[in-house]
Amino acid sequence: MSTQDVLEHLQRLGMSGYEAKAYVALVGAGRPVNGYEVAKRSGVPRSTVYETLGKLVARGAAYEVRGSSDATEYLPLPPESLLDRMRREFDGSVSALRSALPRVAAAPEGHLIHNLKDAQAMLDRAGDVVAGARRDLFVSIWPQEMRALRGQVEEAAGRDVEVSVVSFGAEPFDGPGNVYEHRYSAPEAVLEEFRYRLIVVVGDRREAVVGGFGDGAAWGVYTADPAVALMAAEFVRQDIALQILADRVGAAELDRLFATEPELLRLLRRR
Repeated sequence: MSTQDVLEHLQRLGMSGYEAKAYVALVGAGRPVNGYEVAKRSGVPRSTVYETLGKLVARGAAYEVRGSSDATEYLPLPPESLLDRMRREFDGSVSALRSALPRVAAAPEGHLIHNLKDAQAMLDRAGDVVAGARRDLFVSIWPQEMRALRGQVEEAAGRDVEVSVVSFGAEPFDGPGNVYEHRYSAPEAVLEEFRYRLIVVVGDRREAVVGGFGDGAAWGVYTADPAVALMAAEFVRQDIALQILADRVGAAELDRLFATEPELLRLLRRR
């Protein structure tokens, strides 16, 4: 990880850009240093370096010490101690807000639905759905997207969420939960027909992400409409049922049935 990456992560945890630079400079010095040296090492302007160091001292990320010439010098809180403190503060804030925010939130006028216009937005929102699941989780997914969500799906299974996954492609998901490899129809046939990789993620049958990845683009929707989420869950459940039937009676028998039953032919007819 580069120094720039470190600075960006510190800012995500609440430090300003100058504070992050000054803290990294203190850590890198390995000894007490004065404000002039912090400015020289960090690039923080000399006109603001003492104000910045004061903010680090106020948040407990640095300490003032007296140097040999009785001048004020600064030492950083060790990185491990800083990160432990940040984690405690963050966890405490999340715990407090978990109970406080719902009390101030207005009831929505309608069920939330919004578009997702790129791959990262899709995966981030799908991760939110997985993280929010408490009872059951239905997922239909290809390996490329599962690699991004695997850890969160495994965490959901670890907190006793009933996980059901339809796994497409050459790298079937081998994690916990009820996993069904999509073999009927063959994944390559599905991809040829639809021209994109479908993703469906449904948490507790109350919220869902549905979309597609293909040709270097991604698109889809998030919805908290329980009717739409229920339909998305039923889509995955019926696909699972089809995989089980294909395993039990054989793909050839299902092909024969689909080819000879008029009602199935009507429903499956392509326009």
